[in-house]
Parts: sequence; C-alpha cells; structure tokens
Amino acid sequence: MNFYPIFLSVVYVVRNQEERIENLLTSATAQLRSLVCDYELIIVDNASTDGTTPRLRQLVSQASIPNVQVYSLVKEVDTDTASWVGLENALGDYVAVLDPLKDDIAFLPQMLAQTSKGAEVVFAKNVEKTQQSIAYTVAYHAFLQLYKVFSGIHLDKEAPQYRVLSKRVINFILQHPQPALTYRHLPATGGFERANLEYRSRPQTPQVKRLGESIHRGLRLLVSTTQSPLRAVTFLSLFGAAANLVYSIYVVAIGIFKTNVAPGWISLSLQQSGMFFLLSLVLLVLGEYIVHVVKASTDGPLYHVVQEFTSTHMTRQNKLNLEEVGPHSRPARAAPQTEPVA
Repeated sequence: MNFYPIFLSVVYVVRNQEERIENLLTSATAQLRSLVCDYELIIVDNASTDGTTPRLRQLVSQASIPNVQVYSLVKEVDTDTASWVGLENALGDYVAVLDPLKDDIAFLPQMLAQTSKGAEVVFAKNVEKTQQSIAYTVAYHAFLQLYKVFSGIHLDKEAPQYRVLSKRVINFILQHPQPALTYRHLPATGGFERANLEYRSRPQTPQVKRLGESIHRGLRLLVSTTQSPLRAVTFLSLFGAAANLVYSIYVVAIGIFKTNVAPGWISLSLQQSGMFFLLSLVLLVLGEYIVHVVKASTDGPLYHVVQEFTSTHMTRQNKLNLEEVGPHSRPARAAPQTEPVA
C-alpha cells in the first residue's frame, strides 16, 4: 500500500451506534495511520438517542484514539447536511466522506491514488446494496431518472456519497449561498477533474430507509439544485395560454361559418377561454419572476479559477527596486545629511 504525504480529513456520519463506535474508530485509525503522514477523523453525531454521544466523549478523552473531532447535532438532519457539517470544519488537504456502515474505508488507498494523478474529485460506488422495500426501490429509481432528465447527472452512478474532495473543491462549494444543498451534486458538475470508481464490499448492517423521508429529501434536492421543474411549469402556462387563444379563434370561426349553433355556446366558450388565457398569462409571468428569484438566490460565483500557472521567468521581477542581501554583500552607504539652510 502506498504512503501519501498529505493531511487527510475523514468524515463519518453516525447515529445510534453506541455498540459499534469504538470498533469504527479503532479500525479507521489503524487504516489512516499507515496511509497518510497526518490525518483527522471527524465524527458527526446525527442527534443520536442512545448513548453514542457519551461514548464518543469517553473515547476521545482516551489517548489510545488520537486525532478525533466530534460534532454532535441537536436534531437529526439528512445525510448530506450532516456530511457538510464535517466538511466545513475539516482542515485537511483532502477530505474523504463515507458512511462507516455502508462504505469500506479500506478502498480509500485506491481513491487517493487517483488524486495523485491529478483528480480533485473521486467518487466510489459500492456495488453491494442493502435490501430495501419494493416501494422504496421503485421510488428511488424513478427519482434518479427524473433528476437525470432535469439536471443531466445520475446521482447514484456519477455522484455517490462516498467521495474524496480536495480543499479547492470545498472552497468552491463554500462560495455558494446554500453549500449544504449543492454539496451532493456540485463536485460532479463543477468542472473539476474527477474519477469514478466501483468496488464491492458487503455493508456491515442493513439500513432500512423510510419512504416518506426519502421522498421529502429527494424533492428538496430536486427543487433546490435545478430550476428545470419550475421552468417546466412556465412552459405549461405558455402552452395553456396558446391553447386557449387557438380555442377562442376556433369558437369565433364556428360562430361565423356555422348556422346551427346552440344559443349561448359561443359567448360561454369565449368567456371561459378568455379567462383561462388570462390565468395562464398570470401564471407565466409569476413563474418567470420566481425562476429569476430562485436563480439569484442559488447561483454561485460568476467564475472560479480551477488551476493557476505562472511562468518560471517573470520580467517584472528585474524591475523591482530591491537589493539582494547575501553573506558577502556590502551594506549600502547612507547618503550624507546636509544642514538645512536658514
């Protein structure tokens, strides 16, 4: 296994793992000690209701498990938000984020090998999946396809939660108004050099996910990271306005060319089509304003410098008014002072 001369931060998100937390910390410490020259292990306790927090406090106070930081949350949040708590407090050159019960930290050397080749974002997907209910599986795959249609990225394949990010990528995410929301997809769409890997490791424990919370989290991610759903609503409003306008023309044509028309049908149809036409226009204008507001509140910086290069020879350095001071250089003489003339 290669040894990397970097400072690595590893973020764990845990909840109600009182019995396993000591083994998780000791195994992670053993892996990291032989992998990098310096490291920190950041534990985000996602509002555990058992004795996980007191146990963490006890383990951190022991000298046998060094370089551990613990952030205990007041209330439970989604995994991406909890992961960002660790990311924004990480100090390492690279930060690895993984689920200790689902992802294998032993695959971390292969991910760091990609960073040594120039990748600033490395994703790793575990082929082994925990069994979920049929309803959850169907809803999850439907969400992935819908998100791919709107944003152009498949979250499960192109942006899994097991990832290694450079400090440059984290600083880029920090410039966005809501980094905790954009953290999930932005490393895959930010234009950084990335690598996607796959591995196979059996999860330590099955994690049964609740369908209702997953739907809420998916919709929140969908509407907060792309304006495509709202843009689709504005297009539907435009289509409704155009359809009602065409229908009004059709009603007028019927009134001109037809003689056996039911009394009141033309006036009633024109009234309904006119009202729906106005409502569609109102929804269209409101939708465009909302798109503009959302875009202004969620857009990140106008630009971000991914790489910076400088010529080895800079001509302006020869023009600087500087004096080289070396062991054999003679100090410059001070100019003689003259008495002021009265």
